[in-house]
Amino acid sequence: MRKFVTTLLLACLPAAACAQPAVQARPAPAAPRLLIVISIDQLSADLFDEYRPVLLGGFGRLSRGTVFRNGYQSHAASETCPGHSTILTGLRPARTGIVANVWIDQSLTRSDKSVYCAEDERVSGSSSTAYTVSPLHLTGATLGDKLKGSFAGSLNVAVTGKDRSAVMMGGRNLDQRWYWDGKRFATDLRSTVPASATRANAAVAALIAIAQPPLQPPEICSAKARPVAIEGTDRSVGDGRFERAAGDVSGFRASPAFDGAVLALAAGLVQEMKLGQDAAPDLLSISLAATDYVGHGLGTGGQEMCLQLFSLDRDLGDFFRLLDRSGIDYAVALTADHGGQDIPERLRLQGVAASRVDPALAAAEIGKAIAAKLKLNGPVLLGDFFGDIYLDRALKPADRARVLREAVAAYRAHPQVEGVFTADQLVRTALPTAGPDRWSMIERARASFDPGRSGDLVVLLRRNVTPIAKPSRTFTATHGSPWDYDRRVPILFWRPGMTPADREEAIETVDIMPTLAAMLGVPIQSGSVDGKCLAGVLGIACPSP
Repeated sequence: MRKFVTTLLLACLPAAACAQPAVQARPAPAAPRLLIVISIDQLSADLFDEYRPVLLGGFGRLSRGTVFRNGYQSHAASETCPGHSTILTGLRPARTGIVANVWIDQSLTRSDKSVYCAEDERVSGSSSTAYTVSPLHLTGATLGDKLKGSFAGSLNVAVTGKDRSAVMMGGRNLDQRWYWDGKRFATDLRSTVPASATRANAAVAALIAIAQPPLQPPEICSAKARPVAIEGTDRSVGDGRFERAAGDVSGFRASPAFDGAVLALAAGLVQEMKLGQDAAPDLLSISLAATDYVGHGLGTGGQEMCLQLFSLDRDLGDFFRLLDRSGIDYAVALTADHGGQDIPERLRLQGVAASRVDPALAAAEIGKAIAAKLKLNGPVLLGDFFGDIYLDRALKPADRARVLREAVAAYRAHPQVEGVFTADQLVRTALPTAGPDRWSMIERARASFDPGRSGDLVVLLRRNVTPIAKPSRTFTATHGSPWDYDRRVPILFWRPGMTPADREEAIETVDIMPTLAAMLGVPIQSGSVDGKCLAGVLGIACPSP
């Protein structure tokens, strides 16, 4: 697999360059020519802490920069879309408008009332599962948007494993945006298709077309190869080695090779577009999704996740060495969109009182019981097992009030529920100002609450309750809780020659954007972001408040 990645990296180095206009503004004197921001989907701080001592490649390099092991995706809705929306806007989901991967809009005229965070539902025939990719729902500008508004000639490029991460990190004003669409790398932009994207798709198609033999695990991974049965299924996980049959696209996506392909395409675009090779600073956003797919399907504690992280470490190392050889002056920031928790079956073997969610907690089931009690028709409640729960808009006002009271009481009475907050409660709750490690549950819920999109109530499950009642082959473990195993993520900053520093204070992912903006010389209006510039990182001087 690594040989394939290295070959593809080198294959994506065409000689042609993209012309860039002249610079009209001057970046900060110490600004790098290329800023690379990387999100590792589902890389919890717990995983980073566990593997940091043995990951000596790309992670090892970044660990010799400034490391915040107590970074936080501070909000309760710890999902991919909300998390990615915070990284380069400097805004929490309450202000980006990205309250979940999918929310419900009962005003839609289409039968599908669910809205995907990165779709444009105004497009005829669009649905939450078959959609036109768009940044329509993202409020606020990303660092890339602001960069292009500050310096003529700056380029903003995003390459990711998921469309929603490309949209939320890249923003609206991009030169190239590429993401995996389930079969190939695709773009929603009407721009010239780079030769490197064509080469990457051809190389990936050739890789998928051949069978993948089992990977050979290092000793540290072999020690984790203990099969664990998944309750309610006939399968076990824990000792997998990522072998796959020829043509298995899903298997490719949930394997270490997937991240290697994303990095190869990113490297090709760096060379083809000559990123970082003129006076205007450029931004490259990368989101690597294989860790998330492995975590969901196989959990975080087995041989599979170990193999994934070792492979990712090598691929990141190869990527950085290619940049070194190019002579580009670059800096890197790395974080995650959320954390994640292992499968409850393995956690129980370790003495953790973990469980799967009670099927009776489904909004449809709670709603059915309430409708019967109050003698009402319709679904009454819409939503999932947790998070945003919506009242049926067809209910009369008096019935809505009765249903809300019954729903709050029913959820609060369930032993798997930690907290239930109504929209009125959340609207009246001030956005938190203390360190994210000290937030109350309602403050965590408030940070990802938008009154125009969030539910009529927000339900938070207790610690170690996995909100998957019936596991499937690709969905055995997940995230999305308000607990620190889902909220706490690493935040790393690196530039050649910097003095290593490990910092223990709790910071937020919204602090990344104003910190990088200060390094580049991009002005940020006071009060326009939730984050703060981190003094002493990358040798920058934060602007006066």
